[in-house]
Amino acid sequence: MNQIRNSVTLIGHLGQDPQFLTTQNGQSLVNLSLATNDYYLNKEGERITTTEWHRCIAWGKLAERINAFCKKGKEVAVRGKLTYNSFEGKDGIRRNIPQIVISEFTMLSKEKS
Repeated sequence: MNQIRNSVTLIGHLGQDPQFLTTQNGQSLVNLSLATNDYYLNKEGERITTTEWHRCIAWGKLAERINAFCKKGKEVAVRGKLTYNSFEGKDGIRRNIPQIVISEFTMLSKEKS
């Protein structure tokens, strides 16, 4: 039987500059906001764009590399696993926020000279 893996691949644009942090134990962490677009034609034949936003994080040397080279608007490809960050809101309700933990990262935007 084939092994089922938790794997997500997204191609999109960064919605803001990466947010880089160093944890109390000295580990590097970067948070990304990634926008992916989908397109369809409505009944009038007009092209309609829909945008989905994804929270992404990376750790260690990968986080440092992403922080050094990425800026808002750059097109990137990420591969990683889907996880859920769970917290309890002020209203006492438990919420699960999906996020992608990045294991592979590729810059797709070309640098302008």
